[in-house]
Amino acid sequence: MKDYSLLGISGSLRSDATNRKLIREASRFFAPADYVEADIQMPLYNADAEERHGIPSEVTLLSKQIAAADAVVVSTPEYNKGPSGALKNAFDWLSRAQGSPLKGKPVAVMSASAGRAGGERAQTILRNFLVPFRPRILQGPELHVASCTNEFDDNDELCNPLYIDCLRELMQILRQEVDLVKMTETARVA
Repeated sequence: MKDYSLLGISGSLRSDATNRKLIREASRFFAPADYVEADIQMPLYNADAEERHGIPSEVTLLSKQIAAADAVVVSTPEYNKGPSGALKNAFDWLSRAQGSPLKGKPVAVMSASAGRAGGERAQTILRNFLVPFRPRILQGPELHVASCTNEFDDNDELCNPLYIDCLRELMQILRQEVDLVKMTETARVA
């Protein structure tokens, strides 16, 4: 087992989505680490359904995956000037789950979009979605992969040196944040 664990959350449900490719690239630059990719395909949040059936197993699993990870990487597409509905729905459900798995958790946010802004608006809104959970959201560097379908090679790796350098730096800072959290927890126990 490796010393670090990373959870990737893609705001796009497509198996070949560029945001999925981007979180996998993040795991490559964060490595060595155990990497898990979350599945946010879950029913739409409905308070009546929650009251009748409780929290869906998919939500409980996501909550446990977040709690088990040292850090989380979230990448969102931009749909109609905002994050995907699937991603918003996952966070709506997560807010109903037991505990606060994101509280104090280092989180890196990024985006990939076909537009020329690379999902910048969606990423800004996503950061606001995360605030109530009280994670340690990295402030930068901000990574917005524009014209994203042209930015990955045949091996699904980023090919633009500017994006590569930005992601490498972001993952280095995320690792430093994890080390800071671990050091603080160790000092608290001692």
